Amino acid sequence: MATLNIIFDLLLAVLLAATAWLALDGRGLARTVMLMLVFGLLLSLVWVRLGAVDLALAEAALGTGVTVVLLIELLARLQGRPRD
Repeated sequence: MATLNIIFDLLLAVLLAATAWLALDGRGLARTVMLMLVFGLLLSLVWVRLGAVDLALAEAALGTGVTVVLLIELLARLQGRPRD
């Protein structure tokens, strides 16, 4: 059972690092915003694994929910704007 926990934690760390790297790559605003959403959800899982459930809820609600909604709204406004 302990081996399974270690494997899950390592997989979560690799996914978190890969998602951060891909989000920083910057190949399109929509892709970056969606990767930030995935990063926030994975980070919430990390906080749950560390036993900080209150921090996980705050990350999911504020860090992932509100921030990504605002970025999606901004992205929609930028795409609807005529180019100069």
